[in-house]
Amino acid sequence: MNSRQRRGVILLLLSVLCAIGAFAGVAAVVGDVNSKVGPEVEAYRVKADIAPHTALDPGKFEKVTIPERWRPTTAVTDLGAVNGKITLTTLKKGSLLQTDMFVDRPRLQPGEQEIAIMIDASTGVAGKVRSGDKVNILGTFKGKRPTDPDRSVIMVSNARVIDVGRLTPVEKSGERKGTGTVDAVPITFAVNAKDAQRVAFSESFAEHVRLALVAPGTETAPPGTDRWYTLDGDK
Repeated sequence: MNSRQRRGVILLLLSVLCAIGAFAGVAAVVGDVNSKVGPEVEAYRVKADIAPHTALDPGKFEKVTIPERWRPTTAVTDLGAVNGKITLTTLKKGSLLQTDMFVDRPRLQPGEQEIAIMIDASTGVAGKVRSGDKVNILGTFKGKRPTDPDRSVIMVSNARVIDVGRLTPVEKSGERKGTGTVDAVPITFAVNAKDAQRVAFSESFAEHVRLALVAPGTETAPPGTDRWYTLDGDK
C-alpha cells in the first residue's frame, strides 16, 4: 500500500468516526428532548372558527398528538363528549378542545314543548339571538277590513331559545309576502302549549314575525296595554 492509499484509508476512517460521532450526538440530543418532553398522547383541536352557542358535533374537530406533560387536564380525549353540547364562547381555529369550552344544550322543562320557525335574518335581532336567550315574539297583521288598522302584537313574551340553526335561503310564501327567496334562520323555542299555538299562528298568518331580545334577568311580561299596537292608537 503506497502513501496515497494509506492517506485515503485514514481519511475514510476519520469520515466514519465523524459520522458515528455526529449520530451519537443527535441521538443524545433526541434522547434528552424525549426525557424532558415525555411520550405523546392524543387530543383534538378546532378545524375552523365556531360561533358562541353553536351545537357541536365530532366533525368540527381533528385529532392531534401532543406531549403528555403539555396536555391540560381539561383536554377532551373522546369526541363523544361533545354530543348534545353547545359552545360557550367563540372557538378559534387550531384551539385545543377542552371541557370548559362547552355546556349541555338547554333542555325542555316539565310542561314545555319545542316549536321551531324560520325567522327572517334581517328581523331576527341581526344574528344576536343565541341558545339560552329569552325573546319576545312579535307579529304584524293587516286589518281584516280596509277600514281596520294594521297592528303589531306581542304574541309570546319571554320565549326561551333552545337552538339556533344555520342561515338558509327559503322561498317566500303567502300572497302578500311576494315571491323569490329570503335568508332565514330556523330558531327553536321552549314554550307552553298555548304559546306554541300563538307561535304557529304568527308564522302562518302574520305579515312578518320579529324577535325582540329580552334583557337577562327579565321575568315579567309586558303589561296588556303594551302587547298591542296600532298607529291610530299611538298618542
